[in-house]
Amino acid sequence: MVAFEVPEIDYTRYTNRQLAAVPLAVLAVALLIIAGWYAATGVPVNPGLEFTGGAEIRVAVDAPDGQARERIQQAFDPAPETIRGVPSDNTYILTFQTEEVGVSALEEQARAAGFEVQSSYTVSPSFGSRTQLLALGGVAFAFLGMSALVFLMFRTFVPSVAVVISAFSDIVIPVALMNVLDIELTLGTVAALLMIIGYSVDSDILLNNHILRRSGEFYESTHRAMRTGVTMTLTSLAAMTVMTIVATLFGIQLLAAIGTVLVFGLSADLMNTYMLNLSLLRWYKYEGVAN
Repeated sequence: MVAFEVPEIDYTRYTNRQLAAVPLAVLAVALLIIAGWYAATGVPVNPGLEFTGGAEIRVAVDAPDGQARERIQQAFDPAPETIRGVPSDNTYILTFQTEEVGVSALEEQARAAGFEVQSSYTVSPSFGSRTQLLALGGVAFAFLGMSALVFLMFRTFVPSVAVVISAFSDIVIPVALMNVLDIELTLGTVAALLMIIGYSVDSDILLNNHILRRSGEFYESTHRAMRTGVTMTLTSLAAMTVMTIVATLFGIQLLAAIGTVLVFGLSADLMNTYMLNLSLLRWYKYEGVAN
């Protein structure tokens, strides 16, 4: 069996500003991407079919990819908003965000063009709007509840804020990358963001507890926390990476999107926990308490 040992990092080589600079710079870039996206589109991240309403059809087209996409564009009126190919076969997932044509009419157009309709479903705009409100409200409630619980646990400002800022950055960075990679906000990706909050709180509270509440010198406590926290996060990261690759190869778009968001979130969590959170805790331990 292969043994994994978390290396002991010499944090004394870096000042608190140096440790915090990289995570804060990445967070600033992520916020700029989201702000720019909002200015250009009116939304911070593109909502998926579950939130906007519309129809989705999965069709099989017996033609090379380029020719198949051209035939799909010509076959439908109105043309599909998005066309996503499934790498494992000649299947394409088409989305339509219109109320003018029903899903049955779209199926007829597909069959008339010689396509095999494998599945279809539709979501009304009003239902999608309510679903979006509930989903985003759930994320906000989870984040606020987590923040309140952290403040109740530590009862001191700096350690509590360190956890909250790290968790906030863990969410913002994947959302910005969703815009860059054209991943839509769906119920699946909302669930991934909720999972990221949980992962972030686990690793941050673990670090805070070892440093603030357990015996031992600061760097010794840090390494003890990292042995557990880094192993836990890397294990989850490896599992999500494999899931994302397999889901992409087999055209399971929902799992691929969830896995991608989790990979970005877990990677951000490693950076924020052991650079940003740690720098704030070290300042609090050696300078904040002393003053």
